[in-house]
Amino acid sequence: MFEGAHTALVTPFANNGIDSDAFRALIDRQIAAGIAGVVPVGTTGESPTLSHEEHVRVIQLTVEHTAKRALVIAGTGSNATDEAISLTQAAEKAGADAALLVAPYYNKPSQEGLFRHFQHIADATELPIMLYSIPGRCGGVGIEPDTVARLAEACPNIRAIKEAGGTTERVSQLRQAAPASFEILSGDDSLTVPFMAVGAVGVVSVASNLIPGPIADLARAMREGRLADARAIHDRYYPLFSAFLKLDTNPVPIKAALGLRGHCSPDLRLPMVRMPEESLAQLRAVLETLGL
Repeated sequence: MFEGAHTALVTPFANNGIDSDAFRALIDRQIAAGIAGVVPVGTTGESPTLSHEEHVRVIQLTVEHTAKRALVIAGTGSNATDEAISLTQAAEKAGADAALLVAPYYNKPSQEGLFRHFQHIADATELPIMLYSIPGRCGGVGIEPDTVARLAEACPNIRAIKEAGGTTERVSQLRQAAPASFEILSGDDSLTVPFMAVGAVGVVSVASNLIPGPIADLARAMREGRLADARAIHDRYYPLFSAFLKLDTNPVPIKAALGLRGHCSPDLRLPMVRMPEESLAQLRAVLETLGL
């Protein structure tokens, strides 16, 4: 279901409100470039600083404008199980195709707590669920392979995981533990090639907000076994992937890049702030080198 490249959409702002026109144009660029799916209101979409009403509205906007031209995988995670259930049910009502559920952050649950959290959410919806393990944003807590396997067995609608733990070994561990039909996606643009080489089926990409075509082509090349073509794309755009990781915290760099291209304002909501001028100059240099 989740094969290919999916874009973790930014949420454009204008006067601190949601810039719906820029958001619709962003979605259109993704679909025109061959992106398989879009992911509204994940970490890249600044979900922690959106109100509940704004969160649901962004999902509704995405569903309405995508109009079945690509998958809509709605970010509905929370560190409160009841809130995650509420958001997931709202996404289901809005017509989303699936939900992306990040591991609870800040409260640092045990693996048993993670299992029960995701089980309760899965029981409350018919949507296919993609888990999201990103220890760096969750107090070091990742969803362990054994927990993933338990969830896949107990909850038929938990079908995939976005893996952002930073090591290829995690993909192999998940492949060994989970059912063969369970899908793994890279959560890091710079690791898409090695992840897919050992069993991942695609990527949930930040960079594709800016370069959807190359990211879609890279994932397609890997799926078709064209490693040389995929490596050529990876090598060309690695400086961009690296800049997005090193220059500031996501989504600051990608919004800065989109701002430089004139696609949307680089504005963020506090406590996130614009990239410092020195870092922005480095990012601009990378974009210029790549002809972007």
